[in-house]
Amino acid sequence: MPVEFESVVTVSAAKQIADSLRAAIMDGRLKVDERLPTEEELALRFKVSRPTVREALKRLAAQHLIRSRRGPTGGNFVASPAPEDAARSLANATTLMVAVGDIGLDDMATARLELEGVCCRLAAARDDAELAVPLATMRNELARQGDAALTDEEFCASDVRFHRALVDAAGNALLSYLMHAVVEALQPVSNMIIYRVREREAIVGFHARLLEALERRDAEAAMAALGTLVDYTRDRYREALEKRAERAG
Repeated sequence: MPVEFESVVTVSAAKQIADSLRAAIMDGRLKVDERLPTEEELALRFKVSRPTVREALKRLAAQHLIRSRRGPTGGNFVASPAPEDAARSLANATTLMVAVGDIGLDDMATARLELEGVCCRLAAARDDAELAVPLATMRNELARQGDAALTDEEFCASDVRFHRALVDAAGNALLSYLMHAVVEALQPVSNMIIYRVREREAIVGFHARLLEALERRDAEAAMAALGTLVDYTRDRYREALEKRAERAG
């Protein structure tokens, strides 16, 4: 049965067509791997030109909602969800919200503490086989962070990988998706601001305590180490902003 779409007005027609198709995908009227009507068919249904339809389809492709395939059986098809693309979009949106001031210091610190705290509890409850890879990754990154020859950029990248491994240790797909915004977006932004005022030795020490606690499956100790790390980061963040304000003044 043909999918029925809402009629659109001529202003921003491409966006409205994209929104209409997106709604059909999100509510299940268009299924994953289902072929969309042709550009000509869509143009007739929406009473617009084919270039307008083509622009709408480009919008959907940019959102990873559809994919194109060439050949006799080709066309535009509803794409299956790609967790990596969705997580990347979430991280990009979060970075933008930080940049414009919609997400502040306290929000960042609170979100990190609460969400990574959940990761600590879940990780501590898992068995040796499930934790082998993420704990090994955390050990490797901790050893790397002790290298004084690391540049600030390399140290920050290792910091992100350490916390990404902590999230992996929790073994929860939805939490991993949500944490992508914290680890891949908020943490690099925070590192970029505080790297001039933080002490690497302090960060390494917090990481070592966190790792040791997880190796013992001690959730409370892991959360305490995480809390100390977040408090330290919060203090350095404020210090960096104060120094920046002083220079601006």
